[in-house]
Amino acid sequence: MPATVDLTNPIFTNLEAARKHFEAIRWPQGACCPFCGSFDRVAPLGGKSMGPGWYHCKDCRKKFTAAVGTIYERSHIPMTKWLLATHLMCASKKGMSAHQLHRMIGLPYKTAWFMAHRIREGMRELNPAPTPMGGEGKTVEVDETYISGKEKNKHCNKRNAENIGGSKEIAFAIVERGGKVRTQHVASVTSKTLRETLVSQLHADTKLMTDDAGQYRHMHKDFAHEVVNHGIGEYVRGDAHTNTVEGYFSILKRGITGTYHHVSAQHLKHYLAEFDFRYNKRSGLDVTDAERATKAVAGVVGKRVTYQETNG
Repeated sequence: MPATVDLTNPIFTNLEAARKHFEAIRWPQGACCPFCGSFDRVAPLGGKSMGPGWYHCKDCRKKFTAAVGTIYERSHIPMTKWLLATHLMCASKKGMSAHQLHRMIGLPYKTAWFMAHRIREGMRELNPAPTPMGGEGKTVEVDETYISGKEKNKHCNKRNAENIGGSKEIAFAIVERGGKVRTQHVASVTSKTLRETLVSQLHADTKLMTDDAGQYRHMHKDFAHEVVNHGIGEYVRGDAHTNTVEGYFSILKRGITGTYHHVSAQHLKHYLAEFDFRYNKRSGLDVTDAERATKAVAGVVGKRVTYQETNG
């Protein structure tokens, strides 16, 4: 696959090319039954009445397409538009709004909004923390930021913040230098809750970097912990800094403020998954736009989402 995706590629305009492209991603070894897992006894169905892309399993006697069990199942949106929307969201560093998708791919706004949330679901890891981050010789930075509220209100309680100019939601990020990020929407940042999170998600031999916030003061009990004192204007001391996680937050907040403008508490975790996905599969880790889009398409299996589930 080329390093970048040519928007004149037939997979974005030709339904047959799009179908074969998706089948090759989902079934690299050939068609497999999504119901019973049979591989050897699956055959394509002929006949004009069925249309292309249908298969039959001789073991469980069921018919299926590659879309079964994915976010595309029973969708009336052409596969060409799914692939194009996925590429646009994966190639845009700060994301792409549903209004922009609606204008670019020629679908109603509500349809584009639902598509975007389905694509974000494909980007989400099924297991938020499959393996501990960090380890011996590795450095991890952690920090939190406030989303959707005004900066001056970040120390207000939530009810007062809503009354004086916008509610605040907290995003907590763990970033491994030169590696990946995990971000989660948390209700509060206390030493107890953050310690539980870090102990469960970090290897014990990790070198931990934080700012001087009070909730991190006891982290030296579990990790080799270094602090930079932002309160006195200290931001770098040798290799002690939190510039990596703050750089990630700058991308996240510019995307939410400049592209999405507002993100509800209900859907914040989905947007965090989107920004994590792009960061974890960035060009700095030798992942191209085309490869990133392919990984997002591969992630749709087992994640069927209905409009009612997305809209709460």
